[in-house]
Amino acid sequence: MPGFKTLDDLAVRSKRVLVRADLNVPMKDGKVTDLTRIDRLAPTLTELAAKGARVVVLSHFGRPKGGPDAANSLKPLLGPLAKAVGRPVAFAGDCIGPQAESAVAALKDGEIALLENLRFHKGEEANDPSFADALARLGDLYVDDAFSAAHRAHASIDALAKRLPAAAGRLMQAELEALSKALDHPARPVVAIVGGAKVSTKLDLLGNLVGKVDVLAIGGGMANTFLVAQGIAIGRSLAERDMAETANDILAKARAKKCRIVLPIDAMTAPMLTEGMVPWTVPIEAVPPDQMILDLGPKSAAALARLLAECRTLVWNGPLGAFETKPFDAATVTVARAAAELTRAGKLTSVGGGGDTVAALAAAGVEDQFSYVSTAGGAFLEWLEGKTLPGVAALMQG
Repeated sequence: MPGFKTLDDLAVRSKRVLVRADLNVPMKDGKVTDLTRIDRLAPTLTELAAKGARVVVLSHFGRPKGGPDAANSLKPLLGPLAKAVGRPVAFAGDCIGPQAESAVAALKDGEIALLENLRFHKGEEANDPSFADALARLGDLYVDDAFSAAHRAHASIDALAKRLPAAAGRLMQAELEALSKALDHPARPVVAIVGGAKVSTKLDLLGNLVGKVDVLAIGGGMANTFLVAQGIAIGRSLAERDMAETANDILAKARAKKCRIVLPIDAMTAPMLTEGMVPWTVPIEAVPPDQMILDLGPKSAAALARLLAECRTLVWNGPLGAFETKPFDAATVTVARAAAELTRAGKLTSVGGGGDTVAALAAAGVEDQFSYVSTAGGAFLEWLEGKTLPGVAALMQG
């Protein structure tokens, strides 16, 4: 991955530093229900403040209709943000114009202000140059710490980064370094585990990975589509039968790229997806007509765990079964814990992220035991697909 500037490259004392954050956190009844994104942003803000910067936090929240909307205000995040950074945080009722200018002008060295939702202005999502100009007038330097929004060519992500000296914050830096280590310059062999329900939503991802990794292990509902493509009966299991030809094309591309594809050899099945259902474990060629495949079987999970021990790098996207409903979390938990053990032993670089992956790893109790777990969602997926992310490209310009 090309170089990019970090906080180490900026002289920030007495400078107004615009920090693009992603504070689009889950809320219920006006309270934040998951502090992960706030906690991950805090190190960048506290470091800048400690160095004497005048820190100005920019973020979107929700999907307002291009105008002020109390339900999508960032004001309720003031308390959690101040607690995370260990100091007061000022607030401005707009992100441009007189209110924003006044709040920024009032900042002293080491102080932090949060500006109102960027998406209250249509110019944000339109990547409007005049809106970016208005944001740029508030700062001397720009720091992007929102990898999770890096796939959006929005004004505060793309245009603003081209108007001020720009650098990656600590979260963005960690994300880019972890992703580069996993696929751009990995220790080999590299294995990718891809799960989830549908092949159709991950065509670009699968197509890119077979050219990047040594082994591609497919689980979840999408594995069923590959089994159908190979003429294996899967009973009443979820599958995209109209994608069978596409699945065979991916298998052919993998063979051409010398990428080994790993599919289930046994399965946990049941007539319906219900908590506490006693499953049948059957060879993959013997799924009963009235049953559904709801998880990899124990032999498949054990084989994957052994495979990880032969590899040096793991990229994981998507659960291996219907992990939200016990006991169909068994394979995901088994493989996740094997990956965590190898990571702790220094034998495996493990990177996971996207969709339900974070929840699945957390349910297995290993979210903090991987080398890196990305909460970026769409940006993480687009990176796995090999796409150029506007927010990353903007940081590479200098």
